Amino acid sequence: MKSKKKDYFVALTEFHFMNLQTMSEITYYPGMHHFHDSVNGVLRAWAGRDLDSEWPQPIASELIKYMDQSGTDVAFCLREPMLDITGGTVSMSTNGFMLQQIAPYPGRMYLEANVGPVMRRGIKHANWELEYLVKEQGARLCKVYSPEDDGPLNDRRMWPFYEKACELGVPLTMHTGMSYVCPQPSAHCEVKQLDDIMLDFPELKIIAYHAGWPQSEELIGLCGKHKNLYMSLSGIIGWYQRAPYRGYHAIGTALQWMPADKIVLGFDLPFDDLNRILDYIRDLDMPEELQEKWGYPQVTEDDKAKILGLNLARLTGIEPTKRIQQG
Repeated sequence: MKSKKKDYFVALTEFHFMNLQTMSEITYYPGMHHFHDSVNGVLRAWAGRDLDSEWPQPIASELIKYMDQSGTDVAFCLREPMLDITGGTVSMSTNGFMLQQIAPYPGRMYLEANVGPVMRRGIKHANWELEYLVKEQGARLCKVYSPEDDGPLNDRRMWPFYEKACELGVPLTMHTGMSYVCPQPSAHCEVKQLDDIMLDFPELKIIAYHAGWPQSEELIGLCGKHKNLYMSLSGIIGWYQRAPYRGYHAIGTALQWMPADKIVLGFDLPFDDLNRILDYIRDLDMPEELQEKWGYPQVTEDDKAKILGLNLARLTGIEPTKRIQQG
């Protein structure tokens, strides 16, 4: 029998909003069809549905409903670039669009900037926008999405950008593992590339998205090695909930190498999946068989509280106080 749920402070990164007007204008590009067909693979695994299924609209006024229903206090909200799908013509959404979207929800929604593709647009321009968004618009995180850029995460042309992030004290969230969509190469976001970055920038805080799948164990080892490297369950948490033992093994292995302080939640799913993925962590009980045969530790209430929101609050400097009481 499941125990009564505690009213944890809940904060997640990577809630994508799309500019629906822009999306309606770019449907004729061949890249959109290519993208559509490729993204369905990961959506079937993570969410059990595809882009042709019914989804909530990817805008803030829709997200807030599901935040309230699920007891989610804080969302870090992120533009969807994908400039390469239209040959560099237009982004699916912009940082300016995101700021307009989150403005009605102060204290509930924060900007997770994305100023890429960093190398393709030029370091000078990316660094200027990052500094502006952090200092003038309160961005608490910045995502690096290398699959659409001109090189991998550890391309030395990125070093001035990482230096700027260190100067500003802003943690970087990074897509790691494989690239899930066409036309973007997985060679740009391999987990092993993080080692080079962390060796040169040990003070830089990096949150590695999607548990680095399918290189999750390599990411776990690097998190054990590097003090400021964190593992995010963004997106893949949807798969863990649908295949619980996959999640038990991933989280159990992680907790053998690092404290729960280094595991954070992200989303990257349809908004109506919030309840099911939060309940997976809220109710997480490591099976005795796995504790005995694999040596996994039990997941404590303190561990859950850290993963559900306290770790992100610490990393981003927000107050971990409840904004909404769970229904």
